Amino acid sequence: MERMLTGKNIVKTFGKGDEKVGALNGVDIELSKGEFVAVMGPSGSGKSTLLFALSGTDDITSGSVLFDGIELSDLGENELADIRRTKMGFVFQQPTMLKNLNILDNIILPAMQDGRKNLAGIIRRAKSLMDKTGISGLENRDTTEISGGQLQRAGICRALMNEPNVLFADEPTGALNSKSADEIMALLSEINKEGTAILLVTHDAKVAARADRVLFTKDGIVVFDLSLEESSGNDIDARMEKVISQMALVGI
Repeated sequence: MERMLTGKNIVKTFGKGDEKVGALNGVDIELSKGEFVAVMGPSGSGKSTLLFALSGTDDITSGSVLFDGIELSDLGENELADIRRTKMGFVFQQPTMLKNLNILDNIILPAMQDGRKNLAGIIRRAKSLMDKTGISGLENRDTTEISGGQLQRAGICRALMNEPNVLFADEPTGALNSKSADEIMALLSEINKEGTAILLVTHDAKVAARADRVLFTKDGIVVFDLSLEESSGNDIDARMEKVISQMALVGI
């Protein structure tokens, strides 16, 4: 498959002198177009830092991050912001919504920053995404008037508004109950099948079992790359057992 994202020898340190801490210590990673990759590891292993580095959200200390052949470190902040807005989508554990806007207005916000698009078309796409994710009819609700699962679905709609090439997800089910988490993961799997690449950080083996590959991080490096794409078919329980077994082997 064609490579979309390539990280080479990524190093990220925080602090100076004796207080310097290495969050990433020479990570190599590749994400192909349409691929679904999960990243697992204990707290402090660098998994979220890796996601921020690969998306250009955070500067790296050294190394290289290529997105569609473009070196992100060569770009200015405005150019980076344009790439993140038009080619990347972001889903976090707690969706960051503006409380003074209703659900529909929160969803269309990223698309409104492109003055070339017309409002009617933007609203049509937002309502289509809301229908697809099972939250149609909530357009005029305030952010405090819907459940956590519905709010996460709204966040996914917002992330997909500009039809990104890749979706970055940081613990997207971490604040949800098991039923809502299963529904969100089924939704993300469907989005991936339609062609959107996903890089997802999680601590949950059941969530990671949905991916094509699982990268295990420890002490700022990737210690194992587990392929699930051709094993166990669509049997989530069997795939999850493989993930749990590998977690034990690498000491996570």
